[in-house]
Amino acid sequence: MPDTARVRSIPGVRETILVAPDSFKGTFTATEVAAAVGEGVREAGRPVDLCPVADGGEGTLEALRPAFGGELRSVPVHGPLGRPLRASFLLSEDGRTAIVETASASGLHLLPRRGRDPFAASTVGTGELIAAAVAAGARTVLLGVGGSATTDGGAGAIDAIERGGGLGDAKLVILCDVRTPFEDAARVFGPQKGADADAVKRLTARLNRQARRLPRDPRGVEMTGGAGGLSGGLWATFGAELVGGAAFVLDAVEFDRRMRDARAVITGEGRLDQQSLVGKLVSEIATRARQRGVPCDAVCGVRALDAMGGRMLDLEHILEATTLDELRRAGRELAELI
Repeated sequence: MPDTARVRSIPGVRETILVAPDSFKGTFTATEVAAAVGEGVREAGRPVDLCPVADGGEGTLEALRPAFGGELRSVPVHGPLGRPLRASFLLSEDGRTAIVETASASGLHLLPRRGRDPFAASTVGTGELIAAAVAAGARTVLLGVGGSATTDGGAGAIDAIERGGGLGDAKLVILCDVRTPFEDAARVFGPQKGADADAVKRLTARLNRQARRLPRDPRGVEMTGGAGGLSGGLWATFGAELVGGAAFVLDAVEFDRRMRDARAVITGEGRLDQQSLVGKLVSEIATRARQRGVPCDAVCGVRALDAMGGRMLDLEHILEATTLDELRRAGRELAELI
């Protein structure tokens, strides 16, 4: 039996620990991470509020679903290299909002490592999902753009949306997990999608040619490089609104209110590194916690952030954990330190 009496409550002091991690990409969903860490927190005798979150990348639909309710709709689409598959979007309880994840139709995880083709990979499936959401009655489509296999500047999605009848009076809001501009998409993200140095140059040249043909030029505009330029292509063609995914998700799940009711926050992500300092979920959570004077700790699969980076985020403790059992133990250890 776990020892649940190790941490004593203090009259008048909030006891709840808010557990708000991102997914550990390729390993655990945010829900799985939150559940494991939360189990450890409870073992330490603390009440816990589980709040799995996302930044516009994989897991965004799952994180937003409690806030919007509704049902998943499965539709046939084309994968990044044209293979037929089925992907789902969430249609909210009132039928007016749809949530679409780029990764579900155009994701890198859909391709084997040796089967990646950064030139041929297309966002057409994402466009088909958006068109299906609009056809289902959605007036606002929230699109998370992380985790794609593509660097097509959104060309495939634009074509699919137009073939599907366009957006009509529906509004497209893109939840961006990066701030990269359109022209840098291949340089920054191409290598992880299978592009070598020469391919990055050719992909960049293709993006520049495409930018000149779009209704307005997305180059130099922050957040237009998401999903290999998908966010920029949709911004230029359909007037899509670009917003920071982390802040949007945290607001939707009422993170600030829940944080005010907590004694401390535990966040986390698969890899804590320099990118975590710039607009990523951990950074957004740590900033909000610091502004409210709430202690913030983190768990991660890999820590590639030096002590200075940890101080910049103002994280009190950072623990590594690579299994669900290690995540549980990390939750218990952090709860005992708070």
